[in-house]
Amino acid sequence: MNIDTWSPWLAIIFTGGPSLLAAAGLAYSLYLSHRHMDAMKEALKNSRYIYLWGPSLGKRGLILSLLEIAKIAGMVVWSRAYIHMGDVDPVDVEHFPPYLKRHLIINMTMILSSLAWMAAVAVLLKFR
Repeated sequence: MNIDTWSPWLAIIFTGGPSLLAAAGLAYSLYLSHRHMDAMKEALKNSRYIYLWGPSLGKRGLILSLLEIAKIAGMVVWSRAYIHMGDVDPVDVEHFPPYLKRHLIINMTMILSSLAWMAAVAVLLKFR
């Protein structure tokens, strides 16, 4: 399975797709940080992370907004680890609004899918 034998358009789409998906994931993260950050802070108000960083969440610039959304998405989607670390309250996770959780799952799926796709492209290009 040599990528050099593929149609040029198919090769461009296959190798460029992960970058487009990653850019869409970053844009979606920014959307979440600007549009839904207050609702997420309210839903996680008893959590240690929100207690410590709550007033400045969403107000510290582009890169930190992306990192904050990634942290909150991890706390909600993979809550068991964060409960053990003490960053999130189990009651907050249990009562987290389903529409916000769906947004965070979509965000995580986009980012992780682009990462897996980039790995597949790298392997294919390495062994061509």
